[in-house]
Amino acid sequence: MSGSKAYVEHVAIWVKDIHWHIRFFESVLGMTMREVDGTREEPRQYWTLGGLQFIHAPHHEGPEGRLAHLGVMCEDLEAALVATQAFNVTAMQQGRNWLRLPDGLALELIQAKPAACVAQALAINPRAEA
Repeated sequence: MSGSKAYVEHVAIWVKDIHWHIRFFESVLGMTMREVDGTREEPRQYWTLGGLQFIHAPHHEGPEGRLAHLGVMCEDLEAALVATQAFNVTAMQQGRNWLRLPDGLALELIQAKPAACVAQALAINPRAEA
């Protein structure tokens, strides 16, 4: 068992048409803006309530697809970082909480504040009937 419980806080995706994605996810799923890098009119990055991050990249053609990284909210970031030492992961230049997995996937580990919110998020059963 790891030294920390965690959940995926956001998924970052390179998109060619950021405005289309914003409109689609707001209109169809009600995933409104949580944060924006730039302005609403000219966003460089756009985060939704519900855990999506769109990164405006009109010319992206990477072989790994459009997934930029996984943002994982940790109950105890330090314990999670210690636990990673047993695995073949590589530190990334963005900071010590950014890790590249052997298959190329990038992880951003984030300290939850308050730490108890991880247990609260994990207690939610998304398939439970309302």
